Amino acid sequence: MPPPRVLCFGEALVDRLGPPGGDPGEPPSADQAVEDRLGGAPANAACALARLGTPVAFLGRLGQDAIGAAFAALFQERGVDDSAVQWDPQRPSRTVLVRREANGERRFGGFAGDRGQGFADQAVEAGALVAAATPLLAASPWLLLGTLPLASPASAEALEALVSLAERQGAPVAVDVNWRPTFWGLDPAAEPPAGARQRILALLQRACLIKCAAEEASALFGGTDPDAIAAALPRQPAVLVTDGAAPLRWVMGGHSGVLPSFPITAVDTTGAGDAFTAGLLHELVSHPRMLGETTPRQGVEAALRFASACGALVCLGAGAIDPQPSEAQARALAGALRPLPTL
Repeated sequence: MPPPRVLCFGEALVDRLGPPGGDPGEPPSADQAVEDRLGGAPANAACALARLGTPVAFLGRLGQDAIGAAFAALFQERGVDDSAVQWDPQRPSRTVLVRREANGERRFGGFAGDRGQGFADQAVEAGALVAAATPLLAASPWLLLGTLPLASPASAEALEALVSLAERQGAPVAVDVNWRPTFWGLDPAAEPPAGARQRILALLQRACLIKCAAEEASALFGGTDPDAIAAALPRQPAVLVTDGAAPLRWVMGGHSGVLPSFPITAVDTTGAGDAFTAGLLHELVSHPRMLGETTPRQGVEAALRFASACGALVCLGAGAIDPQPSEAQARALAGALRPLPTL
């Protein structure tokens, strides 16, 4: 397996998808079946990157249970390096209850499987993580993570240790905000309270690339203008603001703009943002100077269109991982079968 070019840190879990309009927490019936799909934003992104052809490693903690075994098999099948995965003998892997609306949109509810000690992803051991990540990060130009580890003390400590390691080794950090209130013990519709907002903003100040949904941008920054968000942060990072089927707003490589979405009929939007992030990192690994201010606008726009195609194609199937496209499939939709301009 070639050295990973992206490290993805965070949760790997099961999304229990309810029937469209139904409750995933209710016992299944013949006409109201639920679907269990492997997911978790960092795991989704890792599998999407591997599908696109970018060498990638997943870092996190799973239970020694059926879900953990399923992820081990998936990572092997996709070619994801899992040498830094920790295996918890006591805590289970997490199952998230996902309510699907008739239009394919989804809402995250509570959890299933807790035996009273929490979930494995909450108990990442920082020292072991850094020891396993150090050789991997030496060959990797990117560290990708979300904000959910900040919700639990042990995983927050591990995240801090990993980001500090990336900074020492000169690896850029990409953050997908991925605000999920239930992971913080809040109502599914809650915006970040002061404590959570402070932790998230402290992480975003260290990022070179930030991807967030429009509602997340509004809650954290008081608006959705990516130029204003970038200007408010010390690194002035690339900022991508997604908004479902609405156009993508972005600032990157010294340029900013708006990119229309692809007209599709969504089956399930779970994992679309993770596939978008993976598509963009796939391009950034190949074109590392794309974040610089001398980058041609044409190249940036082509990369964003490719990333958007990755996200759109995931919406055509159920779950976050199974519908992930190959590079050729995404380029066909993006209308960019030829190589991107040299940057």
